[in-house]
Amino acid sequence: MRHLFSLTFASIAVFAQDPAPFLIEAGTKVPLVMINSVSTRHAAEGDRLYLETSFPILANGRIVIPPGSYVAGTITSAKRGGRVKGKAELFLRFDSLTLPNGVTRDFRARVGGIDGRSSQQLDRSEGKITADSTKGADARTIGEGAAGGASIGVIAGSVAGRAGMGVGVGAAAGAAAGLMGVLLTRGQDVVLARGTTVEMVLDRNLMFQTSELDFSQAGAARRTIETDPGSGAPSRNGSVLPGRRAPLGGPTR
Repeated sequence: MRHLFSLTFASIAVFAQDPAPFLIEAGTKVPLVMINSVSTRHAAEGDRLYLETSFPILANGRIVIPPGSYVAGTITSAKRGGRVKGKAELFLRFDSLTLPNGVTRDFRARVGGIDGRSSQQLDRSEGKITADSTKGADARTIGEGAAGGASIGVIAGSVAGRAGMGVGVGAAAGAAAGLMGVLLTRGQDVVLARGTTVEMVLDRNLMFQTSELDFSQAGAARRTIETDPGSGAPSRNGSVLPGRRAPLGGPTR
C-alpha cells in the first residue's frame, strides 16, 4: 500500500511539472514562403524544398509555431509540359517543421493553397500543381504565322500576276510555320519562385510541451544559421541556398 501511494504521488508530481501539451490539430493551415525556387524544368523526384512560416500559429492563446519556423519538403513527382499536349505537373509534400529554438517535428502534410497571383492551378485533393494552358497562345502563334504568310503571299502573287493565289499559298505556308513552332515548343513549366506563398495543411496532430516553447534564446540560435545575403546552406546536391549558412563540417563552397 505504501508503495502504491508513493507511485501515485510521483505521478502527480510529474503531471504538475509537465502540464497538458499544446495541440495543433490536423487540418490546420500554415502559411509558408518559399526560400529556394523550384521549376519542373529542372526539378526531379526527391529534390528538396525549403520554406519558412509567415504567420504565427496559436494553441490555447499561446504562439506555438512562430513566424520564421523552418519547413522542409520533398518533390515526389515532376513532369514537364508536352510539345503537343499535356500540362506540366508538380507534386510535393512537407516533411518536417523546425521551430526557431531548434525543436523539430517530422510529419506529412500537403499543399492547401498557392499564391493567388499565380496562374497555375492546384488540385487540393491530390496536392497537384498544374501549369496554365497554352492553347490560346498556340492558336495565336498559328494565326500570326498565317497572317504574316498571307502578307508575303500578296506581294509575291502581285509580282506574278496572281494575287489571289499568292494570298492562299502564303497563308497556308505561314500557318504551317506557326504550327511547326508550336510542335517544337514545350508547354509552360510549373514554377514556385523564391518568395512565393504556399499554404500547408497538416494531416495529423502536432503536440508540443511547454518546455519546448521557450523562444527566449531563439534569436541567438537563429543568428548562428543566418548570414549576409548571398551565403547559404547546403542543398541535397551540395550547392547552397540563399540566406542560410552551411553547418559546421559541411560544404563551404
